[in-house]
Amino acid sequence: MPLPSLREQFSALIAAPSVSCTQPSLDMSNRAVIDLLATWLGELGFTCEIQQISPGKFNLLASRGTGPGGLVLAGHSDTVPYDESLWRSDPLCLSEQGDRWVGLGVCDMKGFFALVIEAVLPLLDQPFQQPLLILATCDEESSMAGARALADAGRPLGRAAVIGEPTGLKPIRLHKGVMMERIDILGQSGHSSDPALGHSALEAMQDVMGELRGLRAQWQREFNNPQFSVPQPTLNLGCIHGGDNPNRICGQCALEFDLRPLPGMDPELLREAIRGKLQPLALKHQVRIDYGPLFPAVPPFEQKADAELVRLAERLTGHTAQAVAFGTEAPYLQQLGCETLVLGPGDIDCAHQPGEYLELARIEPTVVILRQLIQHYCLTRSEDVQRR
Repeated sequence: MPLPSLREQFSALIAAPSVSCTQPSLDMSNRAVIDLLATWLGELGFTCEIQQISPGKFNLLASRGTGPGGLVLAGHSDTVPYDESLWRSDPLCLSEQGDRWVGLGVCDMKGFFALVIEAVLPLLDQPFQQPLLILATCDEESSMAGARALADAGRPLGRAAVIGEPTGLKPIRLHKGVMMERIDILGQSGHSSDPALGHSALEAMQDVMGELRGLRAQWQREFNNPQFSVPQPTLNLGCIHGGDNPNRICGQCALEFDLRPLPGMDPELLREAIRGKLQPLALKHQVRIDYGPLFPAVPPFEQKADAELVRLAERLTGHTAQAVAFGTEAPYLQQLGCETLVLGPGDIDCAHQPGEYLELARIEPTVVILRQLIQHYCLTRSEDVQRR
């Protein structure tokens, strides 16, 4: 059976929904995406290993060639949730709009796997001196459970790893950490005609959000790193759920928020500061406030500027390696001994929102760069391969 064309691969990947979300009602399995990739790569002679991380959640590790070293081309198989009514086209149907392909995951980042396959196709008749590993993980958009499982297993992968997150084809060697946190308030419901009959969790949460915004302003005054385009730490109030009817005092309210610390900021010290603000509010409003992380914090990431992979990527792209505010799975691959870099064709500005797109002009340059990386790290003809 012939391999689907590049556009057909993009279409199939986009058409396989794989939402990862902290809300169980929106969360989905990623198995359909993993099966597509395993089928295509298996037909190309890759050895495919599917690892179940949790019910409905899977990693794929596809390899060609054996031995130490080699190159890992990595990405996540999931997407964020979407609101179809805000899209001008079907988010699960790849569409061409002017000079762009549009669809959920085309940029962030299921489309990257199709570009990896396109890059490797003309190289398959050559002997691989070092292995090429293609890694697709689960739940990057929420818990990063797939990458965490790899790091916990401690299994070496390769000498270098490139993660195809949207960077506009500019190499990224630093990013901030990621903390996803939740605050639950338990008040007392009652008839809305008499405020004395209850304790409003919603009004308590309003004060909680005020304190969080105050801490955000304080941290942004205290911490600054000009290497980042957003040089301060950020705190985003992401989603809130509370109450059930206008004529009932709100008895329960939950807030989930996202905190992006700079390198050098200790997540536990940040949490301690937040707890210090919550305790007085619980007494003031006569409510119970519970606070904790949704997932373990993602560490900040930094790859040394003089690393072989960084220098090579700078030469191939023509751009000096930079820093970004968003988080990736890079720290976990780095823990496994890989020199690690983030480099992909999409634009972060269009990720996580309706109309996510990939510029068609980025496709061929991405394929060329990926092919050069594979040649450098995996093929016997590469004159630049460095032995361990």
